Amino acid sequence: MPVPQGRGLVSRSLLRDNAYRAIRDAIVDGTLAPGERLNDSDLVEWLGVSRTPVREALARLEQAGLVLTKPGRYTMVSPLDVRAVRAAQSVTAAMHELAVREAMPHLSAAELDAMREANARFAEALRRNDVDAAIAADDAFHGVAVTACANPAVRTVLEQFTPVLRRLERLRFSSLSGRGSVAQHDRIIGLCEAGDVEGAVAATRANWQTLLPLLDTVLPDGDEPDGGSGGVSSPH
Repeated sequence: MPVPQGRGLVSRSLLRDNAYRAIRDAIVDGTLAPGERLNDSDLVEWLGVSRTPVREALARLEQAGLVLTKPGRYTMVSPLDVRAVRAAQSVTAAMHELAVREAMPHLSAAELDAMREANARFAEALRRNDVDAAIAADDAFHGVAVTACANPAVRTVLEQFTPVLRRLERLRFSSLSGRGSVAQHDRIIGLCEAGDVEGAVAATRANWQTLLPLLDTVLPDGDEPDGGSGGVSSPH
């Protein structure tokens, strides 16, 4: 039989995606700190893959704003840049608002229950000071509307920009400021159940805007990455 022309493409794609996720998660959780230099050979040894998927993953992470590269000089974890995070917050909030608006006509009782269950897990994770579980539950809560809206563009944009916010979210959910999100989530659920589209959209916007005051305390306006070890690290 003829040899398929696409042979090998799937495995390469999986390697690239796995490398991307592993490096992204290490940046988000602070294992790879802001300003830390990234060496191809070290990443190859750590991930057990060749240089090609590592370099492709780094290029993708640079597009997402998590990696900063100066050709011929260095590749490093991006410092927490106030302008990049503000831009990501604005886009991410808009996508979640759109998801709620488009999902509202289709939300079922089961999906509203899924939001309640996710928020209960979120509240419990905050009580335990479990930042990873809190973020996972928060993702599950907002993910109900993202899935229900059935808009693939929303998911694509969120996959690109959410990781930029994740380092800030880790700081938020490790502090008392994260506790207010439980009540905000309850309000979003109530408005969705009541069929109040504009109210639910406004409540979703308010929920995502709570990241902004924390950003102001973490990095003052005007600070820029300088290739050093600036920025903030994970609370872990």
